[in-house]
Amino acid sequence: MSNIVEEMADTSLNDDVDARGIFGKTKAHGASGSVIGSLDSEDYSMKYGKIGKCLIFNHKIFEPQTRLNVRNGTDADAARLYCRFRELGFDVTLFTDLKCKEVERELSKVGKEDHSNYSCFVCCILSHGEQGILYGSDGHYKTEHVFSPFRGDACPSLAGKPKIFFIQACQGDRLDSGVNVKEKESADSGDEKRILRIPTHADFLIVYSTVAGFYSWRNTTNGSWFVQSLCATLQKYAYDVDLLQLLTIVNRRVAYDFESFTPHDADMHLKKQVPCITSTLTKNIRFSPP
Repeated sequence: MSNIVEEMADTSLNDDVDARGIFGKTKAHGASGSVIGSLDSEDYSMKYGKIGKCLIFNHKIFEPQTRLNVRNGTDADAARLYCRFRELGFDVTLFTDLKCKEVERELSKVGKEDHSNYSCFVCCILSHGEQGILYGSDGHYKTEHVFSPFRGDACPSLAGKPKIFFIQACQGDRLDSGVNVKEKESADSGDEKRILRIPTHADFLIVYSTVAGFYSWRNTTNGSWFVQSLCATLQKYAYDVDLLQLLTIVNRRVAYDFESFTPHDADMHLKKQVPCITSTLTKNIRFSPP
């Protein structure tokens, strides 16, 4: 992280189980009747025709009435995500500075499509936000509107398949000053190596760039801490570990490797961040080379 480029916050202020049991060898069917795989499999099937669609909503410039700052650095985030998910084999579509109704319309449209030949779905949103709220170029909409078009009852062809959301946005205006912990040389050694400052919400699984109520930081040139870490980790480990393991690595990178540098603003200086993973997954997500 460069100490030259100012770090900004993405805030609206600134800137029927089978009779043989759940572990039987039967196949499960979604509402559309498409086979979704054996119930006792530990991994989601990635053997459909294609891996999936990926939508990226990049919000940089906002209309005057919103009183929201330009999100400098977000284009770097969008480019990284676009390239990374293309490399993973996704059909990627990038949208820029859509209005709220346009965002909701695109999500609804894709939710109504037939995903029978896709293994999963990914959506990335880069914007300003507050807890439970995201911003389009002309105002705000509820975060739940992003997910609802892809529920099993709304999108049967994705029922039983992973639906993955990455949200880079603030969830409030609180700042995390971190807490100091002592790192040891090894688990068996009593010798203290150094003192680290980690976020107060660390070590506590859709994927938010920060925890509820807190700022999410973005470098005005290199992009957000979260997307930088996510894309670097996907590039290195996408085919080696399941996605939740990979996201734990992302949490660690954001928590330990980044710290705000705004010496001209003491209130925002030397602050920390940790992403928040919320999961209702029933199997492991393991990507395979396209």
